[in-house]
Amino acid sequence: MTKEHNLLTGSVSEKLAVFAFPLFLANILQSFYNVVDMLVVGQIVGDTGLAAIGNASKLCYIINSICIGMTMGGAVLIAQYKGASDKKGQAESFQMLALLSLVSSLLVTIVSLAIYQPLFKMLNVPADAYQDACDYMQIICCGTVFVFGYNAVCSVLKGLGNSKSPLYFVGIATIINIVLDIILVGPFGMGTAGAAYATIAAQGISFVISLFYLKRHKIFSSMRNHRGFTLQWDKLAAIVKVGLPTAIQMVVVNTAYLLVAGMLNRFGMAVSAASNVGLQINTFAGMPCWAIGQAVTAMIGQCMGAGQMERARKVVKISLVMNVSVTFVAVIGIQLFAEPLILLFGSTSPEVISDGIYYLRICCGINSLIYAAMYTLDSFAIGVGAANVAMINALLDAVIVRLPVSWILAFTLHMGFSGIYYGQALSPILPAIVGVLYFISKKWERKTLIQSSNKGERF
Repeated sequence: MTKEHNLLTGSVSEKLAVFAFPLFLANILQSFYNVVDMLVVGQIVGDTGLAAIGNASKLCYIINSICIGMTMGGAVLIAQYKGASDKKGQAESFQMLALLSLVSSLLVTIVSLAIYQPLFKMLNVPADAYQDACDYMQIICCGTVFVFGYNAVCSVLKGLGNSKSPLYFVGIATIINIVLDIILVGPFGMGTAGAAYATIAAQGISFVISLFYLKRHKIFSSMRNHRGFTLQWDKLAAIVKVGLPTAIQMVVVNTAYLLVAGMLNRFGMAVSAASNVGLQINTFAGMPCWAIGQAVTAMIGQCMGAGQMERARKVVKISLVMNVSVTFVAVIGIQLFAEPLILLFGSTSPEVISDGIYYLRICCGINSLIYAAMYTLDSFAIGVGAANVAMINALLDAVIVRLPVSWILAFTLHMGFSGIYYGQALSPILPAIVGVLYFISKKWERKTLIQSSNKGERF
């Protein structure tokens, strides 16, 4: 491998920034899968198409969160073996991650195809948008194997300290997605189905490119010394130990968004479309936060593998300052340019525009700074192998605060859809507190996932 990055030496702030920046760009480009779909469909199909993709995208996020969560276990395990300088452990972890990704993708595809229609009915997807949402979702479900495969390869590279290559993969895929979106939705007149075909084609190409990259750069070439495929139960269990709680964490949060969308659908097409657009914009505000969080997970993983606890503590403290600071800048920008950003999505309805601005005023403010701290601390917990902490925080966010508070404010106290917005804004407070308590408890210093041949005496 020509571009492995050692995250265990040098300035922590510089390493975080250099490692996180390509991840930030990759996150932005990856988000264009759904945003470009919404932009093109909004311009050509109109508000009905916006509502359809907006509702379908909530289920897409759940599918993607399972993919990202499960493969995250491989990233953390490989990062810890990287910190321990154990190449054999890295190679065997990659084999187990590939197996788990294949099996998981088949299961997720089967389940998602079975549930999306009743789920849309339960969520009160507007009647005019229902069929378009179903058409879009059926096609997206069939491309799940590409999402799993791509995320598995990218997780491996991030664990090894390479954040640039995933950016190149997703950059190529985004260009393909944009071109196919314009062609299939426009001249071919395929509507939301055309947007879905464009998305899975781009994801498939991205996956194939990533596989060629692994082969060309001879990553995990030590596997050639092994005869056949050997099931490594300890490594498979370690991946699941981190991956499953991380997937549950992400599924819980995205399911909460899905159920919140169902609440908002009760208030009509304008509120549904406005909140979907507002969520997409708010998602962009979170991009720097997510990139720094991903960098934290990789750096903490390598620190744990090498036994560098003092550096791990420094990573957390510096990343908290960085994450809150960059999120503050993003929030200020969105508050200043809320209306132009809403208008980008093609709606000409004054009600959609005003409701979208109102969403951003409430859901992209001080709460975003608290969310940045929460996400950083969750990323730290995942990096040390304590993904159950992040899972508990997700339950606090969604089950204890977001859903019940939103319902009480909106329907019991008759605040309407603004009550739902306030419920979402309050949701990260408890998880952020739990994250701080876990970090200062120092229990994490005794955590480890690996039994390294190079570091056997320590583990």
